Amino acid sequence: QVQLVETGGGTVQAGGSLRLSCVASGITTTRYNLGWFRQAPGKERESVAAVSWSGGNTFYTDSVKGRFTISRASAKNTVHLQMNSLKPEDTAVYYCAASGGVRSAEVRTQPAEYAWWGQGTQVAVSS
Repeated sequence: QVQLVETGGGTVQAGGSLRLSCVASGITTTRYNLGWFRQAPGKERESVAAVSWSGGNTFYTDSVKGRFTISRASAKNTVHLQMNSLKPEDTAVYYCAASGGVRSAEVRTQPAEYAWWGQGTQVAVSS
């Protein structure tokens, strides 16, 4: 049974920082991407960041470039999202997801490409 467990959400003031972590278990494919997505009330789920199996290639949506950093631990089943200079528009439920059957350097960016999802963690940024 595949499980992805997110931790690290919370409430911060604008300009503050949070660090999200996700641990995946039960994935049996040889290689898989890990990504972060978010969904604000009344909006569609959007891609935030993703990292390749190798950890060397990353994707960021334009609105978080220069503020968020995704990293993959050497254990491969753990991913972090360091979020700095947070803005009220970053408020959303953040989901960790995994996409299997990838090449080592490949980065998948779309929610539809991800088969396994965590339960989500709330991030709230006050102005």
